[in-house]
Amino acid sequence: QVQLMESGGGLVQAGGSLRLSCAASGRTLSSNAMGWFRQAPGKEREFAASISSIGSSKKYSDSVKGRFTISRDNAKNTVYLQMNSLRPEDTAVYYCAADSRPYRVGTLNDRIYDLWGQGTQVTIRS
Repeated sequence: QVQLMESGGGLVQAGGSLRLSCAASGRTLSSNAMGWFRQAPGKEREFAASISSIGSSKKYSDSVKGRFTISRDNAKNTVYLQMNSLRPEDTAVYYCAADSRPYRVGTLNDRIYDLWGQGTQVTIRS
């Protein structure tokens, strides 16, 4: 059974940085598109970033573009989200997700992803 485990969340000051990791276990996800989503208190889950199986296609929401960078290390079966210039409005639980169908490019649509991690809390202090 495939499991996704996020780590790297925490509490930082506005303007700071964090790097989230999402490690997959159970099988390799090197052929699968991955995404990062986030959910702030009282709000719906929203897309942050996605990456294709070989990392050639990356997508970002307008709210994180230019500040966040998604990457992957298929040898480690891990996807990362480097978050810079953090703002209080970035406070949320961050989830990684995988599309179990192979060789997809990644998408903003959370319904496409069928494997989800438990989430990691990111809190930005103003």
